Amino acid sequence: MRSTTLLRRGDLAIGLVAAGLALLYIWAAGGGFPLDDSWIHQTYGRNLAQYGEWAFTTGTPSTASTSPLYTVMLAIGYRLGVATGLWTHGLGILCLIVTGIIGSRMATRLLPDQRNIGLYTGLALVAEWHLIWAADAGMETMVFSMLTLVLIGWTWRELDPPQDGRRSFIVRGAVFGVMAGLATLARPEGAMLAGMIGLALLIARPHMTWANVITWGAAAVVAFGVVLAPYVSFNLQLMGGLLPNTAASKRADLVLLFDVPYLARVVNMILPLTASGLLLLIPGVAVFVAEQWRRLRTDRKFLLYGLPLAWSIGLVLLYSAYLPAYFQHGRYVIPAVPAFVVTGVTGTAMLVHQVRRSRVGRVLSRALVLATVAVFAVMALGLGLSAYQKDVSIIDNEMVRAAHWIADNLPENELLAIHDIGAVGFYAPRPIIDLAGLVSPELLPIIPIELHGEATWSLLRERDARYVMGFADQLPAANPDDLRLCPIFRSRGMDAEVSDTYNMSIYRIVWDEVCPTRQG
Repeated sequence: MRSTTLLRRGDLAIGLVAAGLALLYIWAAGGGFPLDDSWIHQTYGRNLAQYGEWAFTTGTPSTASTSPLYTVMLAIGYRLGVATGLWTHGLGILCLIVTGIIGSRMATRLLPDQRNIGLYTGLALVAEWHLIWAADAGMETMVFSMLTLVLIGWTWRELDPPQDGRRSFIVRGAVFGVMAGLATLARPEGAMLAGMIGLALLIARPHMTWANVITWGAAAVVAFGVVLAPYVSFNLQLMGGLLPNTAASKRADLVLLFDVPYLARVVNMILPLTASGLLLLIPGVAVFVAEQWRRLRTDRKFLLYGLPLAWSIGLVLLYSAYLPAYFQHGRYVIPAVPAFVVTGVTGTAMLVHQVRRSRVGRVLSRALVLATVAVFAVMALGLGLSAYQKDVSIIDNEMVRAAHWIADNLPENELLAIHDIGAVGFYAPRPIIDLAGLVSPELLPIIPIELHGEATWSLLRERDARYVMGFADQLPAANPDDLRLCPIFRSRGMDAEVSDTYNMSIYRIVWDEVCPTRQG
């Protein structure tokens, strides 16, 4: 009874801290979103709810949503009539809380004799600023991060003796298959985690005969296929492939990043995550690995306890190879953080326990713990909060402001070419040419457009585009001084000095005339 009460109190503390920090970020930033991609999700969710269409532009089906699960979750909010910000931020906060609670359960399982280890782990999870940022970002990141712990935590149940023989293996396998399918619908790399878990179970086989393994695996595969079938069928019919075209478009847009050696890409993907207290968990991770390796030598079931760290490393290596997009605080590899935190906090607790008999060890280990707590708190209330405020301010003042101007000043029947499509799709819906290729896959052969300027201009003329919107480096040939571009809007005013980074501009395309502002 005492442990149950403690866990409930711990859950309450985790929930309060998570909600408090997430709401602080939202309040400080004025309630917006830190990414234009967040508005892409909103547009898909709204169109699904209001028109029953899987489309960014109504009447034109497309696969630019990399997270169909998140799109459906947002669509529910629109169907219920809940305010956009309230529903979206509420989902993120809920997922952050659940992530903290599941992480606390996993830590308690790893160290059942360590008092309050679950509470400490849960608090570390919800105070890690990358996860707070993700919870408030209006993206699928926190949903997927939560589901990674759900999958791993559910797999650890296989370490317990089955209760109902073969029927138990069928049920557990089917439940795992459903959850793995949902994780893959949240992010395609969920399939990689499911594969890693399947391989680990095949090797460890806790309380399983080969017949049990086959039963569990067959149930999981069938359930996984059933969950994925509708979306895979849609992608095959529309694009001819299993994945949405966003993967191909983003790879094409970031082609220059592949010129960097692979090991350098790995470092680049990790660096944004090191701006946090995660570095101070590395000693604990090392102790955790050493302890599990010692146990694994006598019992292979302990291989399953290595899944969190294996997943964290695997995700970074995957993105380093396939999409080395290290910007925006490493958002693509943020789902590696929860599993790393669980490993690091429990390992740190092991370290403190191992050196408790040494006076020097006690002093150093306690200093490490205090430093970790301090850095997590300072980063959450300092760097993380500041970064979130800045990111939201950029989106609101560049993308959202430009979208409102388009809605008020440009006719809906004249074609607009645009790179960052999210806010425009939400606030000024109209037919567009997506210069990043997310909803215009026909542009893939000439992406990135900064390297294929004339080919881009030829396509725009062929389609009779009348306007272009983008930052300077998002225009054809990355040339804002092209004589075919007549500036009509600049986010910081028409007299503002153009910034290479942040200065969203809209241009009227002049095909057979001279722009008045460029004369003389």
